Amino acid sequence: MEIMHENIILADSVKIYSDIFSKSKGLRFAKRLKKGQAIILEANEESIFETTIDMFFVFFPIDVLWVNSNKEVVDIRRSVKPFTPVITPRKPAKYVIELPRGSTDHINLGDVLSF
Repeated sequence: MEIMHENIILADSVKIYSDIFSKSKGLRFAKRLKKGQAIILEANEESIFETTIDMFFVFFPIDVLWVNSNKEVVDIRRSVKPFTPVITPRKPAKYVIELPRGSTDHINLGDVLSF
């Protein structure tokens, strides 16, 4: 699976986490994401609560995109620091996409992704 924006591939090695265990674990104790890698946390429905994340036991910074059901970017946080306690999206989202730091420099709110 790939995550794309226009003709640019954001990631070509993507894992989707949709069950409670894998979403809870996320990137905790994981190795640093390499260029081209990403994880998608899929919520049951568009929500702020279900797509709020934390960086406990994540030892490297990441870029995070929140995407709604139409795959439109509704929030972006760049260079999220390790051990940040709570990161809440500004709008409800269906997907949280976690990418290596610097992967989202050309992404803007309202952009539509494909995956």
